[in-house]
Amino acid sequence: MKIGGIETSTLPVEEVLVLPRGDENLIFRATGMKDMETFKRLCPEPEPPKKLMKGGVTVADVEDKGYKEALTNFHKYRMAYIVVNSLIPSQIEWDTVNVNDPASWTNWDVDLKKAGLSEFECSRVLGLVLEANCLDETKLRKAREVFLRGTPEAQVA
Repeated sequence: MKIGGIETSTLPVEEVLVLPRGDENLIFRATGMKDMETFKRLCPEPEPPKKLMKGGVTVADVEDKGYKEALTNFHKYRMAYIVVNSLIPSQIEWDTVNVNDPASWTNWDVDLKKAGLSEFECSRVLGLVLEANCLDETKLRKAREVFLRGTPEAQVA
């Protein structure tokens, strides 16, 4: 697919974080998630139980304790899935995280801390993942500036 003559699959989609380690650097690469279909298949969103009200009306009981707990876990798994899968280009050899096991995804920060990263560095890694998965005003402003300057072909003419 092309948009304005540009093949969209050729655009860069990676963000990079470099953490210094003495004479070495830890390089984290993150890409944005194209979709959440695999997550939805592995972790369907919980549905609240039904409760019977006066007059025989059945409604969703969104205040049910079990449902609230399941929903909290669902959101934790969703965020962890985004982190683990966005970091695939980093080629991390996880200790306890298994990309095919939703229960292990939330260990991403535990594994990084055990590998020697600080709490603040783990926050930077999370920030990298969020940056890779969002379109913020800075990115839009930069794109507008490049667009308004024109293409290199137009500047030569």
